[in-house]
Amino acid sequence: MNKFIQTLKNIFAIEDLRIRIINTIGFLVIFRLGSFVVLPGVDPSKLTGSSEGIFGLLDTFLGGAFSNASIFGLGIMPYISASIVLQLLTVAVPYFQKMQKEGESGRKKINQITRVLTIFITIAQSIGYVTATIPAEAILIDRTLFTITSMVVLSAGTIFCMWIGEKITDKGIGNGISMLIMIGIISRFPGSIAGEAISRGMSGAILFILEIVALFFVVMGTVMLTTATRKIPVQYAKQVVGNKVYGGQRQYIPLKVNASGVMPIIFAQSLMFLPAMVSSIWADNSEIASYIGSTFSDYTSWQYNLLFAVLIIVFTFFYTAISVNSNQIADDMKRNGGFVPGVKPGKSTAEFIDEVLSRITFPGSLFLAVIAILPALASLFGVSREFSQFYGGTSLLIMVGVILDTLQQIESYLLMRHYDGMMKSGRIKGRNQNVAVA
Repeated sequence: MNKFIQTLKNIFAIEDLRIRIINTIGFLVIFRLGSFVVLPGVDPSKLTGSSEGIFGLLDTFLGGAFSNASIFGLGIMPYISASIVLQLLTVAVPYFQKMQKEGESGRKKINQITRVLTIFITIAQSIGYVTATIPAEAILIDRTLFTITSMVVLSAGTIFCMWIGEKITDKGIGNGISMLIMIGIISRFPGSIAGEAISRGMSGAILFILEIVALFFVVMGTVMLTTATRKIPVQYAKQVVGNKVYGGQRQYIPLKVNASGVMPIIFAQSLMFLPAMVSSIWADNSEIASYIGSTFSDYTSWQYNLLFAVLIIVFTFFYTAISVNSNQIADDMKRNGGFVPGVKPGKSTAEFIDEVLSRITFPGSLFLAVIAILPALASLFGVSREFSQFYGGTSLLIMVGVILDTLQQIESYLLMRHYDGMMKSGRIKGRNQNVAVA
């Protein structure tokens, strides 16, 4: 306890860090307040207040702003969609590949294209949001006028959320976009745990304690998956420049066990709504279609979870393959005089990295699939649906990853000012921890 209090004192003793923490809290408060401001022309008392399926997933990410018909109803999700599209284009399209290799100027161009694409995606999604999620009885003005005004307000809200995210990144602590998603998810945690405790009552106090203990171990397992790396040693040849000798030191390439992050779960979850959607077309004329629709509409059924797990494993390999370019890593090492001991530079090194990556990705994908289906297992054991969402899936992975990144940044400030780190043993590892190879 004394160590914890001393760490807090050290954190707030650093003026720059203290200002960044205060800025982050202020921006997050603004974001949460905007989540409760209802769109003009909507009667909030006539809203359903809950969402299912993919809408329920979005509502979780946005902390209830989606179901509340808020001006931040789409949040930064259109920006996330645009970022994913640009990330895929940088792999498949040579023009974007060249732009990515241009360094800082190329990144600025990609960011600008991402912002423009975000506006178009927001406009398209705002029309679907207004027509599909807001009931007609909740709209107080002309429907056409409401659609137009809501499209403008929602687009402005998304742009404002992007601005808040960028300001948190520049003036605060951590990745601002990820922080906004995390705060939306975690805002539901107190209500969920309170609801679970009330539903259990005094008679179910032991069960509630066991649920908390199980949640603790699930979180620890998720932390292990997020931070686990396979270090490939890299040796650099000595170079004589003038009277000085450079190089000769050994570094390493940290290959993450879960290099794809939460993207496989997001992709798989998006596809899991297709069977029920397609089967609904023929449900009246076919018993098989009706069976498929009812089976894959229940996220606790074994068929749903088996298909979900298989899709996650497939997408983990796919996304890892496009996000980790072994050929580029091998070329950069060769260009800088680096080599893996016992492996020839160039093509052999790329093949070696691919082989190691495949070996660590498979157990990582299995662990990721287990984490993804844990909420369904928790529901089967009697945990309420709201509380079970924190036992795994996208929500838990995002929260753990963002919190680790934030703690890693705080620890770096402490170490730069010659304070002790936040842990007595070892360093805090974030998702974005990179070790220089060049």
